[in-house]
Amino acid sequence: MYRKYFIFSILCLLLLPMAGFSQQAKSFKIVPLGVKGGADESNLSAYIVAATGTNDYICLDAGTLHAGIEKAIANKVFNLPVEQVLRKYIKGYFISHAHLDHLAGLIINSPDDTAKTIYGLASTLQTIKTHYFTWESWANFADEGEAPLLKKYHYQPLVPDSSIAIKNTAMTVIAYPLSHSSLTSTAFLVKSNGAYILYLGDTGPDEIEKSNKLHKLWEVVARLIRSKKLKAIMIETSFPNIQPDKTLFGHFTPNWLMKEMNNLAVLTGADAIKGFNLIITHVKPPQVNIDKIKAEVKAANKLGFNLIFPEQGKEIDL
Repeated sequence: MYRKYFIFSILCLLLLPMAGFSQQAKSFKIVPLGVKGGADESNLSAYIVAATGTNDYICLDAGTLHAGIEKAIANKVFNLPVEQVLRKYIKGYFISHAHLDHLAGLIINSPDDTAKTIYGLASTLQTIKTHYFTWESWANFADEGEAPLLKKYHYQPLVPDSSIAIKNTAMTVIAYPLSHSSLTSTAFLVKSNGAYILYLGDTGPDEIEKSNKLHKLWEVVARLIRSKKLKAIMIETSFPNIQPDKTLFGHFTPNWLMKEMNNLAVLTGADAIKGFNLIITHVKPPQVNIDKIKAEVKAANKLGFNLIFPEQGKEIDL
């Protein structure tokens, strides 16, 4: 009996450091403010991300802000009013491309926001500057473009493949161009204390897009997956498999998503992929299609990804 107790005690002592390591291994917290790709204006693409232990968030796309923060408060993620979360916690915006479902929340909430930086590829910022923050469309809350300039927001163009420090946070980011039909979209590789998260704006498979941009991106992140430094890939799947290729318009179906994941696995090795966090974003209503997307992604998950379907206002810790 005493021998069994001794062995049990030793095992507990050995497992305690492992439990501590598991807790320390959390590097990021992600709060989805919007997870859908259209129709529901209260739940459009927007994810705020901070290093664990801080409230210095960046917003990856900004289709929905206010309604998403309200959901997060209801879920006890934040204990501040909506306006204070918006003004104090969000330190900057990273816009993958200038479609309305990725920046409407930023535009609409701009009167109540504080001074911040809007990061994006030069082409994305140019569209925001000339189509949204103008006095005919809204008001120019930025420090460039149509006069008078209200100078609340500063545009920071991102140079592809170059790391940049994110103002008022301890994080850095590298931007990578993506093909989104006739438009250039963006992937953001966010780094904090040696750990990474990869967020992809809207894009489609290389084969359909007649592009090699995803292949180049997989080459970059494959080593981070092998070394277990990349915590997750956040990637869109907009349509169920029934959607014809000719009407994908720069988006993924579950089958095309897993074909690209197979391409990634060739570079990482299948063992490195098993259990890796794959966060599915930008699912398009109606709900029957969203249900199909989830079922089809699960059915096609032969590589053994840890699939995460984010819910508005519910924190994800990685």
